[in-house]
Amino acid sequence: MCRLFGLSSSPLRTYATFWLLDAPDSLSAQSHREPDGTGLGYFAGNGTPEVHKAPIAAYEDRVFAQEARQVESATFLAHIRYASTGGLDVRNTHPFEQEGRLFAHNGVIEGLDVLDRHLGPDRSLVHGDTDSERFFALVTRETAAHGGDVSSGIVSAARWTAENLPLYALNIILATADGLWALRYPATHELYVLQRPAGGHHGSRQLDHSGRHGRLRVRSAGLGDRPAVVVASEPMDENPHWRLMDAGELLHVDNRLHTTSRLALPDPPAHPLTLADLRPTAAASQRPG
Repeated sequence: MCRLFGLSSSPLRTYATFWLLDAPDSLSAQSHREPDGTGLGYFAGNGTPEVHKAPIAAYEDRVFAQEARQVESATFLAHIRYASTGGLDVRNTHPFEQEGRLFAHNGVIEGLDVLDRHLGPDRSLVHGDTDSERFFALVTRETAAHGGDVSSGIVSAARWTAENLPLYALNIILATADGLWALRYPATHELYVLQRPAGGHHGSRQLDHSGRHGRLRVRSAGLGDRPAVVVASEPMDENPHWRLMDAGELLHVDNRLHTTSRLALPDPPAHPLTLADLRPTAAASQRPG
């Protein structure tokens, strides 16, 4: 299934090095589906979003994904894609950018014709074919309708989706230049948060996080002496303080690294999907591995 990773050290900017496909042989691992795309998003000093992403459709794309990328930002968003909707094209590769915000999603939303009609003119925000980018467009619209309040925009968009569309999972991370949001809904996939003190659990270590099967690795020497908040699809080191987010929980990390969370979607989806309900490609994208 897709891997999500978000990090905030706001208001301080931090250098971090990312390997989106760490091990040279990770793509040839037997019994695990190969990723369909990789992406890294962060913000320049003036707040402009920067995105490096590629579909894994050719050898050159694999080389791109394996290159070490050192970037500086107060917030970061990385995504490893296993395609459920939309082809292997850069337009369908996460993270997506709208209105200066970055967004990535793990899950499946169906009923896209209904969502397109609901979006109306705001469908123009969508440049690819994915359910994820369409949902992001709904978040963008609802955020504007709530006076720029991102938390309210996410909740409004997610509640409408949960009430009106067939839904398998809606795990998301959204980043701005100085803020980070995460939603886990429902309990289909896991999403973890780590409130990491300076130096980590041992008090003297840089951040060095690795995903399973060589899919993602992140290092930051700067986080040896400053705190951070990390959100990820899986615990990525031995720190015992990784916390599994509750189903329906919305997490917000503000521009001073203050973290708040609330149960934003207490009710299950009105039209829940199981793996057996999904098309074979979509079902394969949602299985662990």
